[in-house]
Amino acid sequence: MPPEPIDEVRGWLAEAPHVAVLTGAGMSAESGIATFRDALTGLWARFDPQQLASPEGFAADPALVWDWYASRRAGVIAAEPNAGHRALADFERRHPGRLHVITQNVDDLHQRAGSEKVIRLHGDILEDRWFDACHRHARGANVCDPGWAEPGSPPACAECGNRVRPGVVWFGEALPVAALEAAEQLARRCAVMLVVGTSGAVHPAAGLAYTARRAGAKVVIVNPQPSELDALALRRLQGTAATLLRRLLAGEPPGPVSATG
Repeated sequence: MPPEPIDEVRGWLAEAPHVAVLTGAGMSAESGIATFRDALTGLWARFDPQQLASPEGFAADPALVWDWYASRRAGVIAAEPNAGHRALADFERRHPGRLHVITQNVDDLHQRAGSEKVIRLHGDILEDRWFDACHRHARGANVCDPGWAEPGSPPACAECGNRVRPGVVWFGEALPVAALEAAEQLARRCAVMLVVGTSGAVHPAAGLAYTARRAGAKVVIVNPQPSELDALALRRLQGTAATLLRRLLAGEPPGPVSATG
């Protein structure tokens, strides 16, 4: 008899010298963090995403954008890592150097769960940085620390008026070069790539699964809903990250799982 799909994937993970895990908004949603689109509700429902998540939108109405991100930050701070985050961190701890997380999420739930090797493709929502290049740096001095900014909505430099913005990647901005290069290296090197809780619609992050498959990796989708990467996957496990990652990585009895391959 052929093995059950979840047992088969567990076998691949046990044998893989390197495992890459690409996580998306669905993983954080299980911890209660609204996805980007889902956060556009209530007071924010009447705004176009480009108004709230682009350099042009911030320049046009910095207070509006800052206040929206303040509400999103509050949600991130209140959330807790779920069983899926903890399963990845536990596997990393038990098998040093074998598993690396690449995330499209801008929260810190992977890190709070204990994962140390996390590549953040879309930045850090809890980080502050300057909107414009620091004027002191342009004059040859050290860059100002955004933490020195005068309080406000948003905070601003008392010397030059430069405003603080959240440290995320907005529409029209490139991904951090170092993070993308590191993620591509992992995609080319891994024997198995788990693609967890992402629709696969956002590029270049979604392209990492294609890179892994071209390099010979077994690509496995973990998602309760269909994704744009399903046709690429060798196996698709239908379920949530909190349920399936615990069973894949933490040694729990697998039980029946809906799968395609």
